Amino acid sequence: MLFSNITIFDENFNALHNMYVGIKDDKISYVGPAEPKEDFGSVYNGCGKLLMPAFCNAHSHSAMTLLRGYGENMNLQDWLNKLVFPFEAKMGEKDVYAGTLLAMAESIRFGVVSSTDMYYYPDGVGRAAAESGAKINMSNSVLCFDDSNLKDIPAYKIITDSVRDWQGAENGRIKVDLSVHAEYTSTEKIVRQMAELAKELGTNMHVHANETRLETEECLQRRNGRTVIEYFADCGILDVPTTLGHCVWATHSDMDIIKEKGATAALNPISNLKLSSGIVDLPAMLEKGLNIALGTDGVSSNNCLNMLEDAKILALSQKVNTMDPAFLSPAQILRMMTRGGFVSQGRTDSGLIKEGFKADLTVLDMNAPHLQPVHNHANNVIYSANGSDICLTMCDGKVLYKDGEYLTIDIEKAIADVNSCKERILKEL
Repeated sequence: MLFSNITIFDENFNALHNMYVGIKDDKISYVGPAEPKEDFGSVYNGCGKLLMPAFCNAHSHSAMTLLRGYGENMNLQDWLNKLVFPFEAKMGEKDVYAGTLLAMAESIRFGVVSSTDMYYYPDGVGRAAAESGAKINMSNSVLCFDDSNLKDIPAYKIITDSVRDWQGAENGRIKVDLSVHAEYTSTEKIVRQMAELAKELGTNMHVHANETRLETEECLQRRNGRTVIEYFADCGILDVPTTLGHCVWATHSDMDIIKEKGATAALNPISNLKLSSGIVDLPAMLEKGLNIALGTDGVSSNNCLNMLEDAKILALSQKVNTMDPAFLSPAQILRMMTRGGFVSQGRTDSGLIKEGFKADLTVLDMNAPHLQPVHNHANNVIYSANGSDICLTMCDGKVLYKDGEYLTIDIEKAIADVNSCKERILKEL
């Protein structure tokens, strides 16, 4: 495909106009102001459109689409223990597949082509991602409250089987990470053994960290005065590339550890506001040079996978938190949504419109009334655009969504299947 006469974002998220971008196989083969002589096949007229790197959702629980709107106006611990964990205990692989497939449809509709996902039943997650054409870094979340060894709990076989069966599947679209759910849902023995297993298998790690004040304070009591990040670092979790979901209550010394270890802070502003978890100290993170990515969290605490909403909320909440209207530029947020997320996943050849990079792209229609006039494209994307303004989503050079049509997913069936699963689970509770 050749995108012609289209506005694009360069590596610094400045707009370049009347550009040509050629796609060959799964990569960007040409970027320039002149029409290429090479034949790239079908031509996409980009007049009035903006071509961007597609988004990467850096912290998600995709199958929680089944719990959308299930449990509102609750604190995190009550929400988890009274509603979420009992509901999830009734879910099987079929339910996770259905929930994940719907999440993939919602994601590609909103320009998201890759997700860092933490859940259960990886065969269901992997199958849904494979069918959708999207990318995923999936992980089976490990919880353990007794003195068991890792090899003696069911999660061990699930993890090792998923690495064997799914690592690098679909031409690398599917990656398998390891996941410790959180400091407060696992023993130190399990955490240390998970760290060793990640090194042995050569995987990334995905954990919740410093989401709430209560979690942070109780960790200091449980772990001999260590913060969550200090504890995980001592256990070896951060010795492999790690995505740390939330980081709301990370201290400055925690941020130094994150930077030193090359981990990623995956921010979830809507979820954190909804659950009253707090607002992350983003000025300190930027000053220390952390890799920062943006995520939605699960839709049960968001309540959707529209990353443009999270982008705007991140911008506005940080301006209030710092009392500085000039803090955090649209270009900085766009980088978190794209390049920062893909780097955290180990997909270093994604997240920029650059020759040789993967053709993970999305097109936004700038002709809508709420996007006109355009003084600055980045400003309009962050402050004015809606996810519904996305008109094309491409992953590895394949168009997954275009002008209201899902090209890889039967959307009516996906919605019906999720509702069927939901109704069955509610009857069983």
